Amino acid sequence: MDIKLSTCFIAVDDHDKAIAFYRDVLGFEVRNDVAFEGMRWVTVGAPSQPDVDIVLEPPLANPNASPADKEAMAELLAKGQLRGVIFKTDDCDATFERISAAGAEVLQEPIDQPYGVRDCAFRDPAGNMLRFNQPRKR
Repeated sequence: MDIKLSTCFIAVDDHDKAIAFYRDVLGFEVRNDVAFEGMRWVTVGAPSQPDVDIVLEPPLANPNASPADKEAMAELLAKGQLRGVIFKTDDCDATFERISAAGAEVLQEPIDQPYGVRDCAFRDPAGNMLRFNQPRKR
């Protein structure tokens, strides 16, 4: 049995800002941008991983969610309290320079971690934490 990741979700509060960041700063391609049941379905992905999509969705994309739940999720997103994403890179320092030069909020400059990677971290325009790690050579 072969199980692979196909799709993951990142909450965003402004699709246009998110697209600009993931496309123009990270270099992802926009694969879908369509209206769906009163919402916007946007998928992006790395050209090197054509079979993995990242859906940029509202903080609570359940059309049956209560207004209170939608507001609570939007508040958590604004505080940067939703889960982040970890990307792999072949050059952490160059990735850091490119993303920081684009004006992204830096959470951590590149450092060697005791668990075997060199990594850095940023916030995307919605406040999500994004980490970029590079396996260290042994």
